Amino acid sequence: MTTGPIIVAIDGPSGVGKSTVAEAVARRLGLPHLETGAMYRALGWEIHRRKIDPEDRPRVERLAEDLDLQLQVRADGDVEVLLEGHRLNAEIRLPEVSAITSLVSSYPVVRHRMVALQRRFAQSRGAVMEGRDIGSKVFPDTPHKYFLTAPLDVRVERRIRQLEKAGRTNLTLAAIEAEVAERDARDTQRQESPLTLDASYSVIDTAGLTAAEAVDLIVLKVEESRPSPDDDC
Repeated sequence: MTTGPIIVAIDGPSGVGKSTVAEAVARRLGLPHLETGAMYRALGWEIHRRKIDPEDRPRVERLAEDLDLQLQVRADGDVEVLLEGHRLNAEIRLPEVSAITSLVSSYPVVRHRMVALQRRFAQSRGAVMEGRDIGSKVFPDTPHKYFLTAPLDVRVERRIRQLEKAGRTNLTLAAIEAEVAERDARDTQRQESPLTLDASYSVIDTAGLTAAEAVDLIVLKVEESRPSPDDDC
């Protein structure tokens, strides 16, 4: 039996630890790690840089179709998102860019372009991909589908720590809770590729697990489903 590249889909809302877990799983399995959200953030940054109204959907969608976006595997296995050949770093994490990204990522043409790039990349080499629609839309047929979850209060605390680490100050619990809840609503209610969960996923509640324990669980499941050399023909 011959098999194609291994594609591991890790989906879930914000604050469940997708990036930490996905990066470690990728290194354990020897696969590239692609944070698909960075691709949408690259578009958000370009909209911000060009001072385009993010609610001007036709213009945003034209930009998405023409955007020179490339994915490049670094030596450590993480995948860099290059915009017109340039690396993107902290600028795509700015609050204003996050707000733009959250809005425009719901546009169908935007998602179609990003999904096409993600499929082209992973089909050629395999990958651990994190996002909100990897197992439901991008690679619905992969057997390696994991949905990370955690209660809202846990996710809010994690979001606050993340923002504090990035240098944000004057954060209030109520404001961050509203931000996370708003993002959840937008992700689950959008018409195109909403954040969703079905029986094809293995659900992992990260509230009661360390990141290492979640990684061990996923790696074990993936390794158990790999065919043995004797199965090849």
